Amino acid sequence: MAKVSVYNMEGKEVGTTELSDSIFGVEINEHLVHMAVLQQLANNRQGTQKAKTRSEVSGGGRKPWRQKGTGHARQGSIRAPQWTGGGVVFAPTPRDYSFKLNKKEKQAALKSVLTDKVQNQALVVVDELKLDEIATKEFAKVMKNLNVEKGLVVLADNDQNVVLSARNMADVNTEVVNAINVYDILSAGKLVLTKDALNKIEEVYA
Repeated sequence: MAKVSVYNMEGKEVGTTELSDSIFGVEINEHLVHMAVLQQLANNRQGTQKAKTRSEVSGGGRKPWRQKGTGHARQGSIRAPQWTGGGVVFAPTPRDYSFKLNKKEKQAALKSVLTDKVQNQALVVVDELKLDEIATKEFAKVMKNLNVEKGLVVLADNDQNVVLSARNMADVNTEVVNAINVYDILSAGKLVLTKDALNKIEEVYA
């Protein structure tokens, strides 16, 4: 089992904790990580793009001129794609881009990125994160103490004082354990876990 230091909100080391090898010490599966990122990005797409084909554009029911004898190229409609105001060739239509991954595949991908954070020393464990009030300045001070400029803070529960204090910071996001995902963990420079959140992750994903 890997051991990591536990820090307090002042950035001082107050102990160590062991990480479960079944979550933070697995073999990294880059393919599943790639698929998990693709799935999240695809599922976030609206898929509402739409343009009209020549059959949907208004007008152009009459042949603009006779077939032969005018000196012009033959034309069947003023709404053909080559005309200004004509339809679009192979126009995009609304579609659903989402696809599914198996539960075990999702978990394997998540464990892979958690392991990657440990291996790259980008995992920070805090004994607790408690704020008496909503204060971005105080939260920013805590992040500075922990040497986190860009990161994802994972909480065991939805602590509104912490969540709302972090909301105004451009490079720091917060999530509860049940909402963590591969894309957000990969995007974060450092992963900050409270001790309670770490215990909950090991319970949920063991």
